[in-house]
Amino acid sequence: MGGFDEEYERKVDEARERARGGARGDVLEYLDLRAANDAARTRAVEWLLELFTAAAGELNRAGAGLALARTDAHRFRVGNSSMVGARLALRRGVRQLTVEAGWPRAPLDGIVRGGGLAAALVGHFGNARAGQELLLLPLPDSEPGWFVVEKTGARTQLRPEDLRRHLARLLD
Repeated sequence: MGGFDEEYERKVDEARERARGGARGDVLEYLDLRAANDAARTRAVEWLLELFTAAAGELNRAGAGLALARTDAHRFRVGNSSMVGARLALRRGVRQLTVEAGWPRAPLDGIVRGGGLAAALVGHFGNARAGQELLLLPLPDSEPGWFVVEKTGARTQLRPEDLRRHLARLLD
């Protein structure tokens, strides 16, 4: 994300300095928590995109002919909120699978619903019903994990079968 991340980090550093100067331990504690959450979010977004990228690479070695394009500093909507993160597009002919993952960065961006740390959308061009919404949820005693938000509202942990199903639809 380059410029966006650098500007964001600069503003957080300025807020830290103001909090230190004003003896605001509560603000420093909040900023430290936010930094830890942002680091976990960043790792999880990268992991998700790398998972799809690695699977596409395996398919390409088998002759699938997928084109990959990644966009950083990408904005997308989940509900009424605006997420900032990355977008990975896997394309084969006119078919396209898109993975968007990120989280709100500014107060006006809104929130991640359902207590999530980040959100992701997996979409199929021309077939919105085949897509999935993902939610990054904190897990006790481990790194956060991606969960599929079912149409009923239920949440199930993202499984390798979910990834394979999306890629199979792209290749059909």
